[in-house]
Amino acid sequence: MGHWIVAPVVLPAALAALSLFAGRSGMAGRVLSLGGTAALLAIALALLQAATEGPPQLYRLGDWPAPFGIVLVLDRLSALMLVLTSGLALVVLAQAVATGWDRRGRRFHALWLFQLMGLNGAFLTGDAFNLFVFFEVLLIASYGLMVHGGGGPRIRAGLQYIAVNLLGSTLFLFALATIYAVTGTLNMADLAAKLPALPEGDHALIRVAAVLLMLVFAVKGALVPLQFWLPGTYAQSPGVVAALFAVMTKLGAYAALRFGTLVFPPDLALTGGMIGQFLLPAGLVTLALGAVGLLGARSLPRLAAHAAVMSMGTVFTALSAFTAASTTAALYYMIHSTLAGAALFLIADLARDRGSAGLDAASPPLPGALAALFFAAAIATVGLPPLSGFPAKLMVLQALPFWPVWMVVLGATFLALLALSRAGSALFWKPQGQPAALPASQALAPAALLLALAALTVFAGPVTGWLAGTAEALHDPAPYILANDLP
Repeated sequence: MGHWIVAPVVLPAALAALSLFAGRSGMAGRVLSLGGTAALLAIALALLQAATEGPPQLYRLGDWPAPFGIVLVLDRLSALMLVLTSGLALVVLAQAVATGWDRRGRRFHALWLFQLMGLNGAFLTGDAFNLFVFFEVLLIASYGLMVHGGGGPRIRAGLQYIAVNLLGSTLFLFALATIYAVTGTLNMADLAAKLPALPEGDHALIRVAAVLLMLVFAVKGALVPLQFWLPGTYAQSPGVVAALFAVMTKLGAYAALRFGTLVFPPDLALTGGMIGQFLLPAGLVTLALGAVGLLGARSLPRLAAHAAVMSMGTVFTALSAFTAASTTAALYYMIHSTLAGAALFLIADLARDRGSAGLDAASPPLPGALAALFFAAAIATVGLPPLSGFPAKLMVLQALPFWPVWMVVLGATFLALLALSRAGSALFWKPQGQPAALPASQALAPAALLLALAALTVFAGPVTGWLAGTAEALHDPAPYILANDLP
C-alpha cells in the first residue's frame, strides 16, 4: 500500500489543524470532520483488503531501520481496528451533528480528529515508545472531548480521569526505560527477536517491565483493580464522546494482545505465561463487578458505563488463554461490544436530553422509537439471541471450557438481564403523559449501529473465519518480524 499506510495518522492530524484555522465557522468544521472521517473509513477498508491478501507491511518514517527508526506496521489486526474505529467514528460524528452536540463547546471537531489520529497511530505503530506517544495524544484529546460543554460534575470526573491516566503514563515510561536499558530497542518485532536470547541475569528486569506494561494496559482497558475511573468518566461525558470511547477502551485489550502474542508470547521462557495468569482472574473479577454495577446503577448513562466495564472483563477473560480459538472469540466479542456499547451510550444521551436519564418513576415518558432502540441495545448488551452478543458469548465459553469462567460469565449475564429489564421498565413503562416524538435524524445513528450488530450476526460465519485467520497470524509472529527487516 506504500504511503497509504501512514494516511490514517497524517490525514486527521492535517484536518485537525485546518479546523483550528476555520475558527468559529461551525459548517467548515463539520465538513472537514465528516469528510475526513469518511475518507478514513475508505482508506481503512482498502488497508483491510491489502492486509487480508498479503503479509504484514512495513512503513518507515524517515527510512531509518530498527531500533532507531519510527515504523508503522499494517497487519490484519491493525487493519481491523482501523475499520472499526473509523466506521464507529463516522456514525457517532453524524449523531453529534444531528443532536447539535458539536456546537456546545469550542474546538470539538479539532479534538475529534486528534482523537482519531491517536487511535489510528496506536493501532498501527510497531514501536513501543510511539505507542506511549499516541497514548498521550489520546489522553489530551479525550480529556478535551470529555469536558466538552462544561459543567462541574464533568470537570470533576475529567480530573479523576486525567490523574489516573497520568499515573498509567508514568508506569509506561518506567516499563519502557527498563526494557530499553536491558535490550537497547523498543521496536516490538526487534524485542520479539531478542528476548528469547536474553541472558538469564536480565530475566527479572524484563518480568518487572512486563508487569508494569500489563498495569498500564489495565488502566487503559478498565481492568480490576484499575477500573474505578471508567463509570464516572463515561457517565459524565457527552453521549457521543462516550460512544467513541467505546473503542478507545479496547486499545488496552489490543495492546495486551499485541504484546502477549509478539513480545511476551506464552512460550517465552522468561515470562512463562505470566500475562495470561494475570489477565484471567482480573478479567473475571472485572466482569463480575461490572454486572454488580449494572444492578446498582441509578441512571441510564451510568448503566451504560458499567456495561462497558463488564464488556472489558469479558474481552480480557477471552484473551487470557492466548490460544487461536480464544483470540478469535475475543476479537469477535470486541467488535460486538464496541458497537453495542456505543449504541447504548447514544440512546442514554437521547434519554438524558429529554430529562429521563434517571431510573425513577418521576421522569417524563420517552418516545416509543427510543424504547424500541433501547430494547434492541439491551438484547445485544446482555448477549441474547438473535443479535451478535449471543454467538460472541458462546464463542468465549467454547474457547474457555472451565467451570469458573462459565459460572462468572453466565451469572453476570443473568444480572445484566435483570438490570436492563428493570431499567427498561422504569424508563418506558409509563402510561401517563404524551412523549415528544424522536426526530428521525437523531435515531439514525443508534439504529445504524444496531443494524451493524444484526449484520455481524447474519455474517457470523465468514467474519469468524476471517478472525480465525487473524488469530492464527497473531500466534505465528514470524511474518510480522520478517516484515520489519531487522538488521
